[in-house]
Order: sequence, then C-alpha cells, then structure tokens
Amino acid sequence: MSDYELLTLEEVADFLRVSERTVYDWANKGEIPCGKLGTNWRFKRADVEKWVDSKLSQPKKPVRSEAITLRDILVPERVLVLDVHRKEEALNALVDSLSTAREVKDAEELRREVFEREALMSTGIGFGIGVPHVRLASVRNLVLAVGVNKRAIEDYASLDERPVQIICMVAARDNQHTQYLKALAAISALVKVSGVREALLAATDPETIYRLMTEGS
Repeated sequence: MSDYELLTLEEVADFLRVSERTVYDWANKGEIPCGKLGTNWRFKRADVEKWVDSKLSQPKKPVRSEAITLRDILVPERVLVLDVHRKEEALNALVDSLSTAREVKDAEELRREVFEREALMSTGIGFGIGVPHVRLASVRNLVLAVGVNKRAIEDYASLDERPVQIICMVAARDNQHTQYLKALAAISALVKVSGVREALLAATDPETIYRLMTEGS
C-alpha cells in the first residue's frame, strides 16, 4: 500500500488496536498527525506509522489502573434524542445505534440478549433512568449509547415505579467484568445527580446531551 494512503478514523483505530473514541480524542487534541476533509478526519498511513514508531521508542511509563470514564466509551454519534412511546421502540433505537460501533460484531445477538435481559428483569434503576446492559463474546470492547426520550416511557418499569426517560445502553466483552461494573457505576453516579438529570431532560440536541454525559470525565 502507498505511504500516502489516506485512512479513516475507524481504519486507524483498527490498525492501532484502540477504540474509535481514543483516536477521536487524539485527533481533536492534535496528538496524532491528521487533517479534515469536510467534517471527517483523515490520516496518512506513513504519518501514522512514524507517529507510532516515535511513541514506541519513548520510555515506558508505569502502568496504573484507572477508572472508566464515560468519555472513554461514548462518542457523539451514539447519542440520540428519541420521540417514542414504548420501551421496545427505545431499546431497538439504541441497539441500532450501538450496532454501528466497530466493537459490536453481531447486531442481532446484541438485540436478542438485550431483550432477553429485559424479559428477566427491567433495567429501570429509578429516577426515570434505564440502564440496559449485556456482556457478549461478540463485543470487542466496552461501548455505550445514550437516548433521552421526549416523554416518559410508561411501559418501562423502574425500581421506584417512575417511568423511564433517560436510557444508557452498555455492551461489553464477556470477560470485561471489572470495566463493565465501573462503567455502570459511573453512569449511575452521574445521572442520579438531580441537576444533571434535569439538564439532560431539558436538552433538545445530541451535542448538549453528549457534553453533559462527558464533561469532567
């Protein structure tokens, strides 16, 4: 392949074995050589390879365990403003959104497992929040989609009997137990803050919702 071959963000993520979120952050911060064609990031293969070589030649930093932040697992493209009446519609919309992630390899398995999980017990955790979540071998890495519905979803049962309006859907690899629990804890801690919850419900666009979900993380 030519050294001047242009790569997409997804191709760079696949090449470097990192998440699209990570490459997206590197590009926005100017940490990785890239440029924009219209609204899309593009990367020269030769420049990316040189950048990787320079990073690998640097002294290694001590490895430390870090908390999962929502910025690690959520991208703006997977934030939805919904206008549905039923839980089934909301879950299908979020599964469709998650299925666009390169981390998700089997959309139909994801859909089936999400609905089977809900059939066993509703994932409404109270305060008008639902957190459907699954772990699957067909998911390569932790990923999140968020939907805020314009009205309360009356058939989405919750622990405090308040209908759900904010839905955060999490999918993880089957062996990501610790990361999975940290992600669920981070989501729960954020959306249970009344000020954040009220701001999410008042938001009218995905960009505002994304900012509220990730600011400070």
